[in-house]
Amino acid sequence: MSIPKPLRVHGLDLSYFTGKLEGYLRGKGIAYELIEMDTGDFKRCGKATGVAQMPQVEWHAGQWLSDTTLIIPFLEDKDKRSTITPSDPMTVFMAQLLEDFADEWLWRPALVYRWANAKDARLMGQRLAEGMMRDVPLPTFLRRMLITARQRLHFLFLDGFTRGTRKRIEAHYTECLSALEKVLAQQAYVLGERPTLADYGFFGSMFRHFFSDPTPAGIMRRDAPNVMEWVARLWNVKLDRFEKVPFTAVSHQTLAPLLRILIAEFIPYMQANEEGVLNGQWRFVFNSQGTRIKIPTHRYRAWRYQRLRLRFQALPAQQRAMLALEYPELNDALKAPVNAPVDNALGQLPIAAQRKGRFVGRTW
Repeated sequence: MSIPKPLRVHGLDLSYFTGKLEGYLRGKGIAYELIEMDTGDFKRCGKATGVAQMPQVEWHAGQWLSDTTLIIPFLEDKDKRSTITPSDPMTVFMAQLLEDFADEWLWRPALVYRWANAKDARLMGQRLAEGMMRDVPLPTFLRRMLITARQRLHFLFLDGFTRGTRKRIEAHYTECLSALEKVLAQQAYVLGERPTLADYGFFGSMFRHFFSDPTPAGIMRRDAPNVMEWVARLWNVKLDRFEKVPFTAVSHQTLAPLLRILIAEFIPYMQANEEGVLNGQWRFVFNSQGTRIKIPTHRYRAWRYQRLRLRFQALPAQQRAMLALEYPELNDALKAPVNAPVDNALGQLPIAAQRKGRFVGRTW
């Protein structure tokens, strides 16, 4: 089945995951129309897919696509031109590992920088008031106040942000930014000289939040010029230019700055969340370099962490052994069996439109 032309993408031009998908579609040369969501469209899409999130993509015959971590491989399978998927299983796994890391570890600091800084919150609150909330029959200033209060409640105060945790959460961005800067000082893209899924994983937060919001953008300009150049390059890239450029083998030495953070913080974070989900907890405490952060359990993240382990365990034995030699802590975590699977609320793509009037949030 061919890809609809244009693909109808429901999202926002300031959205983390909408930006991730748009970057991929632009690079791939897949024509799309961005339909800027308002509150009514957000609800309609949620009723169709069963999940309230963005972006949501219309497919054939009333079917839908949702969740960029599912959408991108789905489209890669439909359109094999200009692929971002290497043939080597280890390189594919590392790209998937880094996508999980970038998507989930950088989400919290992206929202903290946007909504905890007054000038950033004013700017984004105004944009949402005039954009997504344009169908709410209230004066613009009231819409701005309502959306700002709502975002701060859900993405700050209910997600581990306090006066005592703020500095540590903000450091999750600056530490990753510094690590990514070291990688991109040595090569054009995260895994070498050709874009992969790892690039699009980092692109969502780095483009739509850290590159665009005033406070983190100032930090990026000052401290990470290679990252800033990579963001612009990836937004403008045409993947068909790389068809004769080979994917290179993963250089663990080059990736070491990112992998150190991933192993020391991200994997224990995902482990703690999964344990909380399986124990029926609403919240868990994560210790980030001595700072205790109370975080809601997240079924979606538990599913992603289980999927990551299954992907690792499916690697050829020789490649698993090589990774174990270089990163024994990573090997020990990922070889743990999945004894109590957490379901993916979406199932397989495409999604048959449900329109039952009920849907769940991104925490699933």
